[in-house]
Amino acid sequence: MAKKMPLEGIRVLELGNLVAAPFAGKIFAEFGAEVIKVEEPKKGDPLRNWRIMHGDNSVWWYVQARNKKSITINLRDQQGQEIVKKLAGEVDVVLENFRPGTLEKWGIGYEHLSEINPSLIMTRISGYGQTGPNSHKPGFGSVAEAFGGLRFLTGYPDRPPVRVGIAIGDLVAGLYAVIGTIMAVRARDNDPEKKGQLIDVALYEAVFSLLEGILPEYDLTGLIRERTGSTLPGIAPSNTYECADGKYLVIGANGDSIFQRLMKTMGREDLANDPKLANNQGRADNVEFIDKTIEEWTKQRPLKEVQKLLDDASVPVGPIYSIKDIVKDEQFKSRKMLEPIELPTGETVLAPGVVPKLSETPGNLKWIGPTLGEHNDEIFKDLINMDANEIAKLKQSGVI
Repeated sequence: MAKKMPLEGIRVLELGNLVAAPFAGKIFAEFGAEVIKVEEPKKGDPLRNWRIMHGDNSVWWYVQARNKKSITINLRDQQGQEIVKKLAGEVDVVLENFRPGTLEKWGIGYEHLSEINPSLIMTRISGYGQTGPNSHKPGFGSVAEAFGGLRFLTGYPDRPPVRVGIAIGDLVAGLYAVIGTIMAVRARDNDPEKKGQLIDVALYEAVFSLLEGILPEYDLTGLIRERTGSTLPGIAPSNTYECADGKYLVIGANGDSIFQRLMKTMGREDLANDPKLANNQGRADNVEFIDKTIEEWTKQRPLKEVQKLLDDASVPVGPIYSIKDIVKDEQFKSRKMLEPIELPTGETVLAPGVVPKLSETPGNLKWIGPTLGEHNDEIFKDLINMDANEIAKLKQSGVI
């Protein structure tokens, strides 16, 4: 008998759009939760139109909304709000990323919905959280990355700060939303009264949580960590190095014994046995000399040769991959991280596999992002017992 998926039996009502909350919803759906995504009736989630389009939807949509069910509700309409209240009585989790106060204005905030369903868990993602002097402000991931301290560290010291290249602030917040929700489900299941709770994820706090020891370093010594390009501050050697064929790889040889193996592989026994470089502090004090020495060696060899030599010596090394390189790599293929999906036109395209890997109850990809309102009849009829005439009237009036 097949084992149940980890989140099977949990029903999530996703009210969010774009990146943060829907990314969390995607993870829930991949691991067995029934995720009912609410979209605006005419246009749907704006992500449907972001970046590369294929027919009526972006290809990003097909990844972000996979395994979800799509229904349409005008949340600004009182009749639409009544539908949400009915749905709240039938779900375990409401997931949203509106500006704080918006759902309250519509009469569907946590206090309203928890009266209907005391076991309800509401997971809220916003720029600055539900409280504090900035809570009323709109917040995008890009702003949170700046406010939370990440952008200050990204790039080179002689140039303006840059972004990471993906919506990292939104994605990290989405991960925290998943973690917090699963914790809350566990707490509810252990509670004799089965009482739900509110999870408050702030984008800037999700980003700030990634800043390692930067806060106590500053508080203790006044040190303000700056942008350092491709280096790892205070830890050496760990950097990007150019090879003879113009390609780049990353070498992380900041362990004492690893550094010795690297130097011996390079034919630099003198540096491998130099007492000044025997520990990280000594190497950090001489990082420019060490990096120059390593790159002089890598520039004499093509990337594949450097990688094989260092792999054989058990020195952590890896090429800097583009997506073109990733698609060709056997490691990605063997771990099922390049999953073929079929688009509505019948074409097959690769999509990212499911993370993490569970040995007994793995996540899966059942279907791609649904068409707008694809599951209206199923959810409205079967879950909250609306009849066909009522559904038709609501559709005609633009409520759904």
